[in-house]
Amino acid sequence: MFDYVIVGAGSAGCVLAARLSEDPGTRVCLIEAGPRDTFERIHVPSTFGHLFRTELDWDYHTHEEPHLLRRKVYLPRGRVLGGTSSINTMIYVRGNRADFDGWGQEGWSFEDLLPYFRLAEDNERGESHFHGVGGPLSVSENRSRNPMSTAFLEAAGQAGHPANDDFNGAEQDGFGFFQLTQKDGMRCSTATAYLHPASGRPNLTVMTSTVAHRVLIEGGRAAGVVVGGPTGEETVRAEREVVLCGGAYNSPQLLMLSGVGPADSLAPLGIGVVSDLPGVGAGLQDHVLLPLVYTHDQPVSLLTAGSPENVRLFEERRSGPMTSNGPEVGGFVRTRADLPAPDVEFLTAPIMFADSGLAAPTGHALSFGPSMLTPASRGRVELASDVPTAKPRIVHNYFDAPEDMESAVRALRTALEIARQDALRPYTKTAHRVPESTSEKDLEKFVRLYAHSIYHPSSTCAMGSVVDSDLRVRGVEGLRVADASVMPTLVRGNPNAATITLAERAADLVKGIDRRQKAATYA
Repeated sequence: MFDYVIVGAGSAGCVLAARLSEDPGTRVCLIEAGPRDTFERIHVPSTFGHLFRTELDWDYHTHEEPHLLRRKVYLPRGRVLGGTSSINTMIYVRGNRADFDGWGQEGWSFEDLLPYFRLAEDNERGESHFHGVGGPLSVSENRSRNPMSTAFLEAAGQAGHPANDDFNGAEQDGFGFFQLTQKDGMRCSTATAYLHPASGRPNLTVMTSTVAHRVLIEGGRAAGVVVGGPTGEETVRAEREVVLCGGAYNSPQLLMLSGVGPADSLAPLGIGVVSDLPGVGAGLQDHVLLPLVYTHDQPVSLLTAGSPENVRLFEERRSGPMTSNGPEVGGFVRTRADLPAPDVEFLTAPIMFADSGLAAPTGHALSFGPSMLTPASRGRVELASDVPTAKPRIVHNYFDAPEDMESAVRALRTALEIARQDALRPYTKTAHRVPESTSEKDLEKFVRLYAHSIYHPSSTCAMGSVVDSDLRVRGVEGLRVADASVMPTLVRGNPNAATITLAERAADLVKGIDRRQKAATYA
């Protein structure tokens, strides 16, 4: 018997487990479907692409996307301690003030969350109004500064875009190097930052390679979690609360398997309805990337990262190309002057990036393109089966809303304008995968052929419909969800940072405390 049972040791779950177990009188169990994070390639930044479609990846894909030529889009998710924070590109971008204020949820405005961002952070730049030091999460400068990355920033300036050295500061607009969740040139996942320092606590139990089948609900209250065991199902009991941290695909799946979700979808599968919540699985959002790829003959791409010289640089100084996160630089732009905040994030990597990162590079290349930050299109996650180990049915409905395609066309024109600048001339000699022209027809064709997920799903257990502002699931006592699925809308940026901070606040909600005064904003 435990006080709290947490399902999913990812970006949120590791944070919650560490924070809740700070009280030695509180018994905490953290359940993770994947293994421990002992694989070397998790921790060496430049090798993250080798983790896709391995045992560390849930390896999801969309159903046939109706507006992308019925393509099935690859959706990697971390299935290991640290979750997707163990396999992502480590970019630390919190989102825009307008995102959190736009949620309209009590306690979740930007000013409410800034103290939690600062509490979580140990920023290499030091303490400031926007940044904290001494927190568990190491936020560092990129130790790999590829010449293509600096050339891209110069080209963005030549195209009229401002520079920005802190996307988490006063303004988000502009171009610059990303800060990263790295420590001393190595990945800093939530397992590294939060879970491992807490792992010696006698009141914290971590169960790896254990798949949750459903939440056990007795008399309208969550009483534990049913998991798969070596000889059949077993129950991990929770005396106080169960908290789901499975992410935007797995948390709604687990709720529906437990009888919490749209009754008209559960009944045909023979699942008894505990709480009829049509919002479970609905509202799915994601960021779509439109990657342009140019090839050249300059031997400076990340293809050289594994050379003896660069390996030695990494081993001796923890610097150089092996510390690269891939998209080293980027920027935030507005495709219309009347927008209240950026609607596009540029991501730029000094390597050939194609086919959702699954295709091996065949030569030196520069890849960059816009990621669409504010999609109007919504998809959903549904049960394909009542079998707990079956993958859910995921339909993102990318570009279902016409305005999303209009924004993508404008964003691609911005990308092509940057590509034409003198600073990039040595690296854009051959258009490997680029729109045929700037016409609306050719740009739309490019989107439908090559758009893919940049792996930022959210909003399938949203605050306001599925959970309240304290993250409690409607209709079931003792059950909360705390991960990116509760975001009413996706943030403008890479959601790992916001998910970690969401979990920091969730820990306070569960404990019934408020640490914001301890993180009073730096003067």
